[in-house]
Amino acid sequence: MTLRDNEVELRELEPGDSARLAELANNEKVSQNLRDGFPHPYTLADAEKFIAMFSGQNPVTVFAITYNGQYAGNISLVPCNDVYRKSAEIGYFLGEPYWNKGIATKAVGLITKYGFEKLGIARIYTGIFEFNPASMRVLEKNGFQKEGIFRKSIFKKGRLWDEHRYALINPENLSG
Repeated sequence: MTLRDNEVELRELEPGDSARLAELANNEKVSQNLRDGFPHPYTLADAEKFIAMFSGQNPVTVFAITYNGQYAGNISLVPCNDVYRKSAEIGYFLGEPYWNKGIATKAVGLITKYGFEKLGIARIYTGIFEFNPASMRVLEKNGFQKEGIFRKSIFKKGRLWDEHRYALINPENLSG
């Protein structure tokens, strides 16, 4: 499974990605924008475990992001269940050398289209920490709308922060 927009490609994770994943993810500037389940420091063993966990997915919901053929980060859609089964949460990270190049914007666009067209998702959403305006811009460039702010709902870096909630509705799948 591969999704492509010029120099940005989403593909299945491969065991060979583990060293580069560990290198890029072992950066406090990356981990501070993600949930605490994303460890810091991030080791080769963490990377190998993560890749093994998502090996052989059907359908694929976790992808490697590559830029000009180089592994640059990950992106995922986590399908919800029960009454939320037509929704999915998007999550992503890029290694710092790949920031501010439009890569995340293209990757979000690719996985959103995939989620709507191939997975039958009606709503894709996420929460962004208030100190990450770059990620908010990525979502807004892809048509996501801010639905609200969960005040002081995130505890990160030793204090409470607001979470900005974004979502995009698939107009083609509103009937379910």
